[in-house]
Amino acid sequence: MAHILVVEDEAVLQLTFSEFLSQKGHDVASASDYTEALAHLDESDFDLVVTDIILAGKTGVDLLRTIRERGLQCPVVMITGEPNVETAAEAVRLGAFDYLAKPVTRDALQRVARLALEQKRISDERDHYAKQMEIYRSDLQAIFNSVTEGIITVDAEMCVRQVNSAAARILGLATCALSGKPFGSVRKGFERAEEALQETLRTREPVVDRRMLLPNGEDEKILVINTMPLISERGSFAGAVLMIRDMTRLTRLERQLEDSQQYRNMIGKSAKMQDIFRLIRELAETDTTVLVVGESGTGKELVASALHHASPRAKGPFLRVNCAALSEDILESELFGHVKGAFTGAVKDRIGRFEAADNGTILLDEIGDISPRLQLRLLRVLQEREFERVGASTPIRTNVRVIASTNQDLERKIRAGEFRQDLYYRLNVVRIHIPPLRERKQDIPLLVDHFCRRFNRSIRREVTGVAPDSMEVLLNYPWPGNVRELENCIERAFVVCHDSQIQPRHLPPEIIDRGIGATGSSGATQDPNAAATSERERIIHVLKQTDWNVAKAARLLGIARNTLYQRLKSLNIDRPNA
Repeated sequence: MAHILVVEDEAVLQLTFSEFLSQKGHDVASASDYTEALAHLDESDFDLVVTDIILAGKTGVDLLRTIRERGLQCPVVMITGEPNVETAAEAVRLGAFDYLAKPVTRDALQRVARLALEQKRISDERDHYAKQMEIYRSDLQAIFNSVTEGIITVDAEMCVRQVNSAAARILGLATCALSGKPFGSVRKGFERAEEALQETLRTREPVVDRRMLLPNGEDEKILVINTMPLISERGSFAGAVLMIRDMTRLTRLERQLEDSQQYRNMIGKSAKMQDIFRLIRELAETDTTVLVVGESGTGKELVASALHHASPRAKGPFLRVNCAALSEDILESELFGHVKGAFTGAVKDRIGRFEAADNGTILLDEIGDISPRLQLRLLRVLQEREFERVGASTPIRTNVRVIASTNQDLERKIRAGEFRQDLYYRLNVVRIHIPPLRERKQDIPLLVDHFCRRFNRSIRREVTGVAPDSMEVLLNYPWPGNVRELENCIERAFVVCHDSQIQPRHLPPEIIDRGIGATGSSGATQDPNAAATSERERIIHVLKQTDWNVAKAARLLGIARNTLYQRLKSLNIDRPNA
């Protein structure tokens, strides 16, 4: 239904025209002259105005002129009983929709009203579309300039079409300095982006996540670029779009985070490992003797290596001697060397590790296993910084830093008379205790990620990591073999894994068996009499974690689903009522 104003000074015609239009369901208002018509126009919007040209006072042409001056978009139909060329020309010039001569029939008025309203509808839709497009373009431009990712569009000839403010900022240029120019002239050092765009223009395929370094004064920016083919509204190929992400700050933050979680091949974000990293840094500039203690597989040799390579002795040798792997005589010769004829088989002089490690560092691994005689000789080296080769009497001066490591309780060995107390005090100037892996489980995901990256390179796989179920097993396992056992576990999983992620079935059975409901932080074996109780508790624990999903629980436990059903029956395990 349209809102129509009829302006006619003859009451009968005014009523007749209004009736004709009302018959088509329109809402019709009427006025007798120019002034009354303006009052209606001030109060309401009309979709159509039908006005006689000859009115009392001002004419219908004056009304038409006023309507256009006010910017009203409603069509105007002019009616006259005395048509003439001049009046018609003026009405057309002012934009009248049509010109009807009296007498006006019902059909003629209804037809012209229908056509005028149709044109109004089309015009309104066009105006609405234009406004929406303007809003859309404005919003698009705002979005284009507000995104933090740089965007540059080029045509098929590699000329720059559009550049957003983020791209100009990343490149350090003004937007006006880029638009319309050949892309190759945009920025020195931006050739890798040019190559990516050319590849997309040539293949009409995207280039994804290509890293590049952009010169930035004395520094460099780290960018990640993507390109996509640019398709016009009609579906034709129009060029390409380049998207630029400035990863400089994020990369530096990641490096800082990685540096804080990794120190010279040691990995850990736990408070205990962070304390060790800080202590190593503090000891690096000294020659202080250090005793590194911890369970097997915790990384004692890595700590000793870090102490050496962070110190001024880094250019000197770093030698490791496994004191538990050699007999007393062989170890003595290994440490101090021997002269020709010192014992059977000594066919020539041989220098020992203390002599070879001069100006460097020597690690005495498993120091708790050396004999009392070697303990005495080692004490002299630590006190006087000199020794003699086996079979010789000439002292040799040595400038070597001594680091000792052990997984044994030396204080207990002192009480048992198996280790010299004075040697212990010489070795234990600074003590570094490496916690077992079960006491720093928050480091397990970092270590797993580190090993996955290493084995992806060495075994040539593309494993993205471990599945959540597998990580749950790894976090719950007590790791009696510590980091070394974890490394072996991940390597074994890589050998048998052909999926994108390591699933529980790829883990060793003994780890799956103890990975849920572990016996405790010590990882000690339970009393055989409590085995059934332990298994029952472990199964119930897994079922609760999986919301009593038997299939998932069986995968976590590393057993077949039928086997789990049998165990549920034999152990009288029933799902509790909801």
